[in-house]
Amino acid sequence: MGGRLEGKSALVIGAGSIGPGWGNGKATAVLFAREGARVACADINLDAAEETRALIEAEGGTAIALKCNATRSAEVADTVARTVEAFGGLHVLDNNVGIAEVGDVVELEEAVWDRVNAVNLKSMFLGMKHAIPAMLASGGGAIVNISSVASIRHIGVAYSVYSATKAAVNQLTSATAIDYAARGIRVNAVLPGLMKTPMVENSTGLASAYADGDVEEMWRRRDAQVPMGHMGDGWDVANAALFLASDDARYITGHALVVDGGLTQKYS
Repeated sequence: MGGRLEGKSALVIGAGSIGPGWGNGKATAVLFAREGARVACADINLDAAEETRALIEAEGGTAIALKCNATRSAEVADTVARTVEAFGGLHVLDNNVGIAEVGDVVELEEAVWDRVNAVNLKSMFLGMKHAIPAMLASGGGAIVNISSVASIRHIGVAYSVYSATKAAVNQLTSATAIDYAARGIRVNAVLPGLMKTPMVENSTGLASAYADGDVEEMWRRRDAQVPMGHMGDGWDVANAALFLASDDARYITGHALVVDGGLTQKYS
């Protein structure tokens, strides 16, 4: 089904990967390019963005790499402007920035609460704030915000601030979808479940919460939580994002697409 984004330009904020392997944003940027999009790969780590750009270009795609702190309005605005300058417009935004911190409301430091809110929620606000005018000028577009199933249920880890910010992402997605539905912009969210990605592997708090720091044991326990018997990966998130970004989803907006192997259907 190649070519679902043919002729479109896409901005993936969080297109790098925190470590070896395929994170959600990295996989999404590459998949968008395989489907015909010209892709701006933005990340706070320019080297990681450059790696994704190189992968796209090695496959014959078109991409640029941009350094962007998604919590800073001026940087996000500049990233959007440089994307439009490079590609002549903007049609797709994938808001993929996020961090996970473990701790209940008593354990969490206030500074951690503020930081997670900035990265997980403010980044979504800023991405849409600056991308939507460019999309309107391009004749419309599609936005995909990456949330989490932790926004709709407890997943066995003390995730108070992560859950709260991701729930807010869902509602922000819904509200923005309604605000711009009549103006040709669709806004949807992807809610990944338990994923095997570099971000999870490098989260010491998660490994400690699951298995006293033993990453391999954490993988085993997370697999066992999922009805399908295994975690998903970055490509599962990328495929969901591609669907919502493409014209296959032209009549879908304000939707929260759960990608979790059946996890949220379980009682416990």
